[in-house]
Amino acid sequence: MSRPQLEVADIFRHHAQAYRQAHSLCGDQLRVMRAIENCRTAALGGHVEKCDSCGHTRITYNSCRNRHCPKCQSLERAKWLHERMAELLPVTYFHVVFTLPDSIAPLALQNKRVIYNILFRSVSKTLLKIAADPKHLGAEIGFSAVLHTWGQNLLHHPHLHCVIAGGGLSLDGKRWIACRDGFFLPVRVLSRLFRRLFLKYLKRAFSQGSLEFHATVQHLSEAEAFCGLLKTANEIEWVVYAKQPFGGPAQVLNYLGHYTHRVAISNHRLLSLENGLVTFSWKDYRDDNALKSMTLSAEEFIRRFLLRKFAAIVL
Repeated sequence: MSRPQLEVADIFRHHAQAYRQAHSLCGDQLRVMRAIENCRTAALGGHVEKCDSCGHTRITYNSCRNRHCPKCQSLERAKWLHERMAELLPVTYFHVVFTLPDSIAPLALQNKRVIYNILFRSVSKTLLKIAADPKHLGAEIGFSAVLHTWGQNLLHHPHLHCVIAGGGLSLDGKRWIACRDGFFLPVRVLSRLFRRLFLKYLKRAFSQGSLEFHATVQHLSEAEAFCGLLKTANEIEWVVYAKQPFGGPAQVLNYLGHYTHRVAISNHRLLSLENGLVTFSWKDYRDDNALKSMTLSAEEFIRRFLLRKFAAIVL
C-alpha cells in the first residue's frame, strides 16, 4: 500500500493547539494528541539503522507507539498476528456483532468503564448460555470479542465484534460438536437474551450508585426517568447481526487483527485538509456499504477522534 499523502498527525499539527486552547481535555486525550503530533519527528529522538550487507546507514525518528496512532498500529498488528496464529482451530469461524441501542449510547459515553463491562458480560453470558442449550448447539464455545465505540463516520456507536469458532466441546468435554453448515446460532434468540441481561445489569448498576449523570443525561439520575429509559429500551429489538462465515482460520486472524489494532480512522481514508476542513471517506453500512465522503471542520474531526476508544478480550 502506498504511503498516504495526508495523515492524522498533519491535522493535529495544524489544528491541535487551537483545539487545546478552546476545550478542556483530560490527561489521556492530551497524551494521545501529543503522541500523534510528535510521532516519527525529532521531538521523540531517533536511532541509526545500518545495512549489514552494504554498510549504508540512515537516521530514523522514533515512533510514539500510542495505540491510537494510525502509523504505529500497523506494526503492532503484525506482531499480534504472528503471536495468535497458533491459537486458531481448523474449523469455520463466524462473525457476530452486538450493538447498543441509541438510547443507551449517551449513558455509555459518560460511564465507559461500567457500561462497557456490562456489555462484555452480557454478550459473553448470552453466547455461552445459548450455545450450551441442547436445543441450539449443546456445547461450550470459545470466542474473541473486540469493543468498538465508533462508526465509519466517527460518531459514537458502541458495538461488540465477536469472532466465534463454528462449534465447541460437548458439555462433558469428550467430543467436538460442530455448528450446522453456514449457521451459528439464531440471532433473534441471542438478541432477546442480550437485551434482558444488559438491562438487568444496568438496573443493578443504577441501584448501586455506580453511574454518573451529566449534561444531556442528567435527568436520568431520577429513578422514575431511569426506569422509563429501561422500559423504552426493553420494548425495541436490539441489533445482533451475524455475518457470513469466514473462509478459513488465516482469514479469521487477518480480519480480527484489523479490529484489535484498529484506530478511529486510518491515514488512507483521509482525502484532504483545506481551509480548516477535513474530508475523509467512509462506508455507509445502512446504504448497502456505499463508499461516501464526509467533510468536517478540523475542530469537529478532532473532537470525534478523541472520543474513540476500544478494548479487547479473549474468552
